[in-house]
Amino acid sequence: MVHPNTALFNAEKQLPVIPSCEHFAGNEKLITKALELQDKFGPIFDITCDCEDGAQAGKEKEHAEMIARVLSSDLNKHNMAGVRIHDYSHDHWRADIDILMPAIGDRVAYFTLPKTNNAVNIQEMVDYIKAKAKEHGIEREIPIHVLIETHGALKEAWEIAAIEWVQVLDFGMMDFVSDHQGAIPASCMRSPGQFEHPLLARAKVDMVTAALANNVVPSHNVTLDLKNPYQTYKDAERARNDFGFLRMWSIYPTQIKSIVDAMKPDYSEVNDACNILIAAQDNHWGPIQYDGELHDRATYRYYWQLLQRAQVTGLDIPQEAQKRFFD
Repeated sequence: MVHPNTALFNAEKQLPVIPSCEHFAGNEKLITKALELQDKFGPIFDITCDCEDGAQAGKEKEHAEMIARVLSSDLNKHNMAGVRIHDYSHDHWRADIDILMPAIGDRVAYFTLPKTNNAVNIQEMVDYIKAKAKEHGIEREIPIHVLIETHGALKEAWEIAAIEWVQVLDFGMMDFVSDHQGAIPASCMRSPGQFEHPLLARAKVDMVTAALANNVVPSHNVTLDLKNPYQTYKDAERARNDFGFLRMWSIYPTQIKSIVDAMKPDYSEVNDACNILIAAQDNHWGPIQYDGELHDRATYRYYWQLLQRAQVTGLDIPQEAQKRFFD
């Protein structure tokens, strides 16, 4: 039987199916705890180890070496940890890559590039990462995540999303609000203002549109309320359903499951997806009728992407669909 990846897509770039939660950790203790949680919960979230805000001034080299050591150890069982390096204006961003690439270039999940102002700078950083990967014999494509948190980056979001290896656009709300120099009140770093202030709503919609049009995953900013998992859940739910974000940052362990639960597909849709895709595969991917409705390749692509997201969030997939599509 023909697999949906073969039947439904040609050679064009597909939207990556990656975990819906990205958990930030800045120091060795927090990175180690995050890796332990990842092993406990299963591979349902990524970890971003932070060289940018995590490193003390003057100790950037030691911090990057610590991350290289931890991620090259047996603690990193799932190889689902990335690294946020320093921004283009910082003297150490190239040194971050020089340290990290030979140690973990073959297993780092992604590199995150912060505080960009334009696509030209991101292209230069990506080119440097590619060159260092080649220098160390690493042939894989290393995903690149780019923070959209300045006026310039938002203006060039389409160009940034089109750069090779870019997998995710992250909305950096706090820096974006600060970049407005007081025009957006601090209260809008929280809900409901972060979704309802026109300048923030416009920015989020524009970034999501640029990302999805280029088959890049849009990722939502953090919830500042660390001790209220329900607020995190509601923020993630609104980001997913009202704005089209497919991923969200976590900065506190209790936020991880809230984000995953809010962004996972509805189980009734998962069952429909399984039934439709099984019937379509049995009909050699021609049109079918299901529950009184016509389905063809357009809806098959939708349901296949939904089923992949369900699988990566840890939802139980019915046995027949699991056997046909994932085993």
